[in-house]
Amino acid sequence: MPIAIHRFDPARRADFFRLHSAAHEAGWCFCAAWWVETWEGFGERRAEQNRAVREALLDRGEYDGYLLYVDGDPAGWCQAGPRDRLIKLARQFDLAPDPAVWAITCFLIAPARRGRGLAAALLDGVLADLRGRGVRRVEAFPKRGEGLAADDLWTGPESLFRRAGFAVARDDPARPVLALDLE
Repeated sequence: MPIAIHRFDPARRADFFRLHSAAHEAGWCFCAAWWVETWEGFGERRAEQNRAVREALLDRGEYDGYLLYVDGDPAGWCQAGPRDRLIKLARQFDLAPDPAVWAITCFLIAPARRGRGLAAALLDGVLADLRGRGVRRVEAFPKRGEGLAADDLWTGPESLFRRAGFAVARDDPARPVLALDLE
C-alpha cells in the first residue's frame, strides 16, 4: 500500500473534491467550517454553499492543507495553515493573535481506509513539511472523549496528536488546545 503526502495545490484541486464527496461521507462541509463567520446555522447549510466557500478560497489561492494518497488515489486530508487567518477559530478558543502559530484544524480519512494508521502517517508528513518550512509552533483543537463517533473526529482525535508529541496548551473538558513546538 504505497502512500504519498502532498501539499494541496492547484494541480490537486480535483483530488480534493474527489475525496470530499458523498462517496467518502464528506460531500457536505468541503472543509469550510472554520472559514464561515459563525456556527449559527452552520448545520443547516447546504453542500453547495460550503462548496462555494471552498471554491472561493481556492480561486484566491488559499490551498490550506495536505492530501494523502494511497495507491495514487486521494484517501486523506488535513487542513493546516497560519492560525490567525481563521477568525472564528481564534474567537472560539479566545486565542491571542500570533502570526508565528499554525493550526491543524480538520482531518479526514476515507471511511474505507480507516483503521490502517493513515491518520498518523498523514500527521507525521504534515509536521515534517511544516518543520521544513520553518514553522515553529502548531496547534490542534480535537474534541475530547473516548469512543467518539466519526462525526466528532473531524478535527482529528486527541490521541493522534498526543502520540505525535502535542501537549495540552489550554485544558478544556470538551475541546482542549494542544500545541507542539517544532523547533
